[in-house]
Amino acid sequence: MDSATSEAPARMPLADAAETGLKIVIVGGFGVGKTTLVRSVSEIRPLNTEEVMTQAGAGVDDTAGLRNKNTTTVAFDFGRISLNEQTVLYLFGAPGQERFWFLWDRLFSGTLGAVVLVDTRRMADSWYAIDRLEHHRTPFVVAVNRFDDDASRFSLDEIRQALDLPEDVPLVDCDARLRDSGKNVLITLVDHLYQQALAREMTA
Repeated sequence: MDSATSEAPARMPLADAAETGLKIVIVGGFGVGKTTLVRSVSEIRPLNTEEVMTQAGAGVDDTAGLRNKNTTTVAFDFGRISLNEQTVLYLFGAPGQERFWFLWDRLFSGTLGAVVLVDTRRMADSWYAIDRLEHHRTPFVVAVNRFDDDASRFSLDEIRQALDLPEDVPLVDCDARLRDSGKNVLITLVDHLYQQALAREMTA
């Protein structure tokens, strides 16, 4: 994912018919593409807290395998996308560095679901996100952000096994630069939330 090929989203005002707002958190390791995903799908100009990385972060932020990584999120990203006339997703992208993980539990408050973004070059960085979501009992899907310089090309089955993901947790490929790809991830999450709600009704 070295080339800048993101599609420019339409900048549209919130529809008058919108009546359901869902808070969604996007989490994952450092440099996995969370800011890129929020930026590519948001229909408004996203709020972000990206800062240029300085020498002060050397030895603190692990940039191994992150070629040309020179900015980082220090609080959170925020965007919005309307899935249809009634349903709006409010997107919060969490910072990926370990020193900012203390913010995650607060971001999870009021969240209906989450996306765990995975970079297979740094698979171990995904464990903390999955662990915290399971701790909070927050439903989530896992999206594998494929990078151009990733020579491993692990299959989704191999990634599911490596992350020890249950079969009922959706796992999809994505390209965080592309709006349609990012939107498909969010639709997968909303469908997952809907199916869980139906299952609860059936057992009530």
